[in-house]
Amino acid sequence: MSPLAQRILFMDGEAIILDKPSGLPVDPPRDGSLSLENHLASLTFGFQRWPLAVHRLDRDTSGCLLLARNPKAHKRFTAAFEAGDVAKTYLAAVAGAPETDEGEINLPLAKISSPEKGWRMIGSEKKGKAALTRWRLIKTIEGPEGPISLIACFPTTGRTHQIRVHLADGLGLGIIGDPVYGAPAIDAKAPMLLHALSLSIPRGAKPPAEATAPLPDRFIDAGFTQKMLDDAGICP
Repeated sequence: MSPLAQRILFMDGEAIILDKPSGLPVDPPRDGSLSLENHLASLTFGFQRWPLAVHRLDRDTSGCLLLARNPKAHKRFTAAFEAGDVAKTYLAAVAGAPETDEGEINLPLAKISSPEKGWRMIGSEKKGKAALTRWRLIKTIEGPEGPISLIACFPTTGRTHQIRVHLADGLGLGIIGDPVYGAPAIDAKAPMLLHALSLSIPRGAKPPAEATAPLPDRFIDAGFTQKMLDDAGICP
């Protein structure tokens, strides 16, 4: 049995939500290393078709990932994401502390590339696609080199690297361990501190497909706790 089978948070006849581990890419890397695709055959649970990912999480982002178990469900779920009908909550640990307890980042994003640095996303009012993220401070604690903050992010759009760029450029606080936009890792071996905490997708007359992923160890090692989330009323 695939180790991912032990990380399933929700499953019915048309949807699977799993807690994707950090370090596992959704799409096959160019170097041929393992990805989600290598596990799909073991996530059929009696169905003939392999489930398909409806959206993407970065390699080092852990948490809720939605898979569709048939083509019709995949089409409907994809449309729900494109329409902004999916409720998503992410957790990000950043270096520093925001000046306010909550806010909204409305910063269009565009993709750029160069031979030296490869590609990345930037804020661009002229060339970017609309991107909106609401955020809320959960807790600021003292880290090894100054304050670090746990922030809940509620993106209403789903642009590539949206939360990473919005926090770095829109809020001025880079995610800890983000090698492109963020701040140095507290532990050099720890992946980026970004986690897809919860996901809820409406399904008409059916109950929504929804799940909450547990707080990863790397956040706990940084000093954050489930009680902080509970006290803030985040995904009780």
